[in-house]
Amino acid sequence: MQHGPAVRRRKLGAELRALRTSAGLTSGEAARLVGWHQSKVSRIETGTSGVKPADVRLLLDAYAVADSQLRELLMALAGSDESGGRHHWWHAYRGVLPPTYRDFISLESQAGAMRTLETTVVPGLLQTPEYARAVTKAAVEGLAEDRLDALVEVRLARQDVLRADPPLELSAVLDEAVLRREVGGPGVMARQLERLVEAARLPQVRLQVLPFAAGAHIGVTGPFVIFSFSSTSDLDVVVLDHLTSSLYLERKEDLQAYTEAFDALQIHALSPEDSLDFIAGTAAGA
Repeated sequence: MQHGPAVRRRKLGAELRALRTSAGLTSGEAARLVGWHQSKVSRIETGTSGVKPADVRLLLDAYAVADSQLRELLMALAGSDESGGRHHWWHAYRGVLPPTYRDFISLESQAGAMRTLETTVVPGLLQTPEYARAVTKAAVEGLAEDRLDALVEVRLARQDVLRADPPLELSAVLDEAVLRREVGGPGVMARQLERLVEAARLPQVRLQVLPFAAGAHIGVTGPFVIFSFSSTSDLDVVVLDHLTSSLYLERKEDLQAYTEAFDALQIHALSPEDSLDFIAGTAAGA
């Protein structure tokens, strides 16, 4: 388990190493092509040191990587703002957001797909402003009003990934407790359930409810998120949230375990169509 920045460095390094190998180059040959010492290439590939976007561009050019989507993703992992219009807007909130949250947003903004199990609250990408405010206020006691406003703004700005071109594909499994927990009062919850119904009808959103009647399930250990990247599965990562930090799992064994767990949850959950009816029924007080 590692924090996000370390995971990004390792994943970026591993991908650059694979691209160099595919180009038929040794690390020494690659270093000579870009005018570096071999040790710099080695440090980048092992993730032991950070790498500037300009350096990544040099390596990608040396390896004749023409895939624009892959280039964009790797540049973004290195911290580039060349993100096809998805600029790093969250930098404006640097003084408000903890590093782990900024890193989560960075991954979310570049991912092609996101799978999430939520057992307590509505996923951030589907929250209404009022619900987001109530959740944030409850999660961080004694928050100053201006800081609370900023965090809610960030939550809402994140939702732009669902309207991007192409949009993030979101698959969410919600425990019934998410629908029953009255966050912010009856009025706020009623509007939030209406928002879920609207979201469930979007082509890029697959929403399923895991009812109490399903009994114990593999997700009782807690919520998780799986980010997938369309250019390469080697960059996929699992994120586990804790009270004061987030942990990132990158090993293939972990990815497989959580992918299988999510697949099992989808099987035990209601179908998207039945889930839509279930949410609408809950909103109507059924």
